[in-house]
Amino acid sequence: MDSVTNIMKYNEQFVQTKEYEAYRSSPFPEKKLVILTCMDTRLTELLPKAMNIRNGDAKIIKNAGAVISHPYGSVMRSVLVGLYELQAEEVIVVGHHGCGMAALNADHMINEIKERGVSPTVLSTLEHSGIDLKSWLQGFGNEKQGVINSVEIIKNHPLLPPHVPVHGMIIDPATGQLELLVNGYSQQETSL
Repeated sequence: MDSVTNIMKYNEQFVQTKEYEAYRSSPFPEKKLVILTCMDTRLTELLPKAMNIRNGDAKIIKNAGAVISHPYGSVMRSVLVGLYELQAEEVIVVGHHGCGMAALNADHMINEIKERGVSPTVLSTLEHSGIDLKSWLQGFGNEKQGVINSVEIIKNHPLLPPHVPVHGMIIDPATGQLELLVNGYSQQETSL
């Protein structure tokens, strides 16, 4: 049986037995948090448990590496929507040790793209359109620096509401231990 068929079969029972009732919550984050984290599968349940986050407590944004690659891209827009429209008051960026984005090699990925059947014409067209695939597909060299870079983009964004604390953490995907890299409260105090 394929994945979608399995999902649909399970979902039918999930709805019939009203298992959804345990997950009802407001669309507004109870703990007033926006969390940007990595899409790593090890963090799916570990991160919320390690942070004492339950369903409805936070707006959680996931992408490869917890990276904000463009200050006016969809990730930053989601952060701002969480703050302005969904009543969040703080932002936490959480990266993790052993992140695949730290080892991501653009040349290797471009070769994989070609091997999976994307036409060289498509790649050439993108390059001629001004899209630097090597830059766009390149990872970062250090997980901690990746978190700090994302924190800096958020913290220095011209549309960020004044006095919003922006924190940075890194989690151990084996144990759930968190390390605070950037304390948004102390950074606020020094800017006052």
